[in-house]
Amino acid sequence: MKKRILALLLALCTAASLLIVPAAAAETVTFSDVSDRDTAVAVESLRLMGVLDGYQDGTFRPDSKLTRAQFCKMAVYAMNGESELGMYRAVTVFPDVRPSHWASAYINMAAKGKSIIAGYPDGKFYPEKTVTLGQAVTILLRLLGYQDENVGGVWPDSYMAVGATIGLTDGVGTDGNAPLTRAQAAKLFLNLLRADTLEGGSYLSTIGTPVSDTVLVSSSSTGADGKKNALQTDQGQTYQLASGKTSNGSLNGRKGTLLLNKQGKVLTFVPDAMGSSRTVTLSSATATQILDTGGAKYAVSGKTSAYYNGESTTWGDIYAWLHAGTSMTLYLDAAGEVTYVLIGGGGSASAAVVVWEDRSSAGFDSLTGGVTNYSIYKNGEAAGIGDLRKYDVAIYSSADNSIRVCDTRVTVYYESCSPNPKEPSEITALGRTFEVLPTAMESVATFKPGDQMTLLLTEGGQVAGAVEASASSARSNAVGVVRDGKVRMLCGTAQIEIEAGDAAKYEGQLVRISSSRKDTVTLSALSGGVSGALDVSARKLGSKDLSGNVMLFRNGESVALNQLTSSEIPSGQILYARTNWAGKVDLIMLQGTNSGNVIYGRVFREITKLGVDEETGETEYEEKVGVEFGNGESDRVGPFNMKYNVQTGAYVAVTLNRSGSGFSSLVELTELKGVSNSAWSGKTAVTVGGRTYTVPDDVLCYNRDSKSWVSLTAAHAYAGTSNLYVKDGVVRIIEVSH
Repeated sequence: MKKRILALLLALCTAASLLIVPAAAAETVTFSDVSDRDTAVAVESLRLMGVLDGYQDGTFRPDSKLTRAQFCKMAVYAMNGESELGMYRAVTVFPDVRPSHWASAYINMAAKGKSIIAGYPDGKFYPEKTVTLGQAVTILLRLLGYQDENVGGVWPDSYMAVGATIGLTDGVGTDGNAPLTRAQAAKLFLNLLRADTLEGGSYLSTIGTPVSDTVLVSSSSTGADGKKNALQTDQGQTYQLASGKTSNGSLNGRKGTLLLNKQGKVLTFVPDAMGSSRTVTLSSATATQILDTGGAKYAVSGKTSAYYNGESTTWGDIYAWLHAGTSMTLYLDAAGEVTYVLIGGGGSASAAVVVWEDRSSAGFDSLTGGVTNYSIYKNGEAAGIGDLRKYDVAIYSSADNSIRVCDTRVTVYYESCSPNPKEPSEITALGRTFEVLPTAMESVATFKPGDQMTLLLTEGGQVAGAVEASASSARSNAVGVVRDGKVRMLCGTAQIEIEAGDAAKYEGQLVRISSSRKDTVTLSALSGGVSGALDVSARKLGSKDLSGNVMLFRNGESVALNQLTSSEIPSGQILYARTNWAGKVDLIMLQGTNSGNVIYGRVFREITKLGVDEETGETEYEEKVGVEFGNGESDRVGPFNMKYNVQTGAYVAVTLNRSGSGFSSLVELTELKGVSNSAWSGKTAVTVGGRTYTVPDDVLCYNRDSKSWVSLTAAHAYAGTSNLYVKDGVVRIIEVSH
């Protein structure tokens, strides 16, 4: 039986016909006929390693069948064994594989040098026969150290069973007698790179030095050779590819392992297997739930890992900054809970197209590699070619096969550049460094440091082009929101942090952004715009419809439309509203807590001894009343010299007067005492006396024993019951104690 297994066992792997594109090609490679995202990721990881490639016509031909010789070549590259090929070129192992055969060295090395393949009973190899899935799995299992005695049973069933157990055949099928396609081979080899050997170590450790738990931020960073084809990780390190190739960016933003050779150069990047995935367009987000535009809901934790704006982070840190229209890829476990969130297409774009004429898509085919069935999103909202305007910027997201269009333009003082003004890969403006895409170098090179210019930006904040600052149709439209003393410029669906010396005085406001001289960022507060009340249920502001991805801010914080507790917001509480390219309202600034909005908190008093009245002999005191809603000195309003008939420690709703010098109203909240934790429905609702009360994400929680404000999770864990303080059917404050 063993002899029969060896005879049927495959001699495989990849052929010269698979590597028609030169290994040293520097251009970005995408394949017009690979639409499946998982296949595209596998192909890119293996292409960078040299295991496979596409054809000269720009196709990959995923359904084409592989020969045994072709698969054999792939196996040699997958074991990083090409440097040993020289000693196998002049020998003959199989009579039908002479030294003149293009794959002789690969076949001889796999058979004689590595013992991972065998011929047929007649002693021949039959290199041009189609390789089967069972043969391919057997070869790769041998690379992992498995032999017949470790597998047993009948070939190919026993090998297929072991392959399935260790994840080698994930996504490629179960029929061991079926011919192997190029798409299946890509997934099979990616599974190999993710696998452990029979002895327990990772396979990657046998062929190089793995750097695990890495997020690939960019595939177009500047390397030591000055070329923009190096890989950059979330730790800030930059690595050059050993092959000299350029990644197409489809691996950007993914967690995985860099595989380094002895010289410290990257053989490839192996993305982690993260369960099933789904690319969605965001409708709204909370700390525990993602709602897409199709109405599907996904459970998520604040600690769930996420990738956003080129950095590894957590869902809890970034969800409040996301808004409707944002594209994201969700990785789900078997229970359907989100385990990782990739915001946007992932990482930086490697190329962009500037729209130079209204309603033109010229150049888009160069971004997509010829794919034509893409979707278009402009500033995160679904759009068509007819919605494109001159100076819009387009990039391609392979994650969801979409063209992402941004119309953000900002007028700046050109401070400096690197390496030189004629070939600027980076420029400094607005006190920060902007990456200049290769496709933008020519237009940026018409300017020099000291000039005034208008930058055309991608939704990730990269420079896609530069035009004269006086060009009226390209006038600056950049706006941002000020939070914690820093300006976050809104750029498509992303936000770019900018330092500005006077940002603090605009705290919580929307501002227009520009610069006219070195080291100076000019901010001006935005007000006015579209007038009228905000009708939440009708999704209208005055007579204008809201866009599908409308952004709302209050006190510098992003607010989801479905988080507003009132069905109508009066026009007096709307500081600014903007319409987008479609005439819909896409940006709203709501009145903050320091300018007339309701503030919820706990009453405190400040009593000051003034002295003794000379006539009466009585000691005189001045009493002031304030409200606190956090543990810091800034988490309070007042105290003010006002008299209210409320006790210290009472929970209230207050409104500041127009000057901010006192309260225009103070109302005690309704108390619901001793509510059991069992009355809660998750974190968002609680039922008391037959009535269900809404619990907002930012509900305040006070621990009376420690005299401190705590999180909802901490409050819930501290005591089995709590006192709730409500207004208009919404829980505003929770108090716990033992």
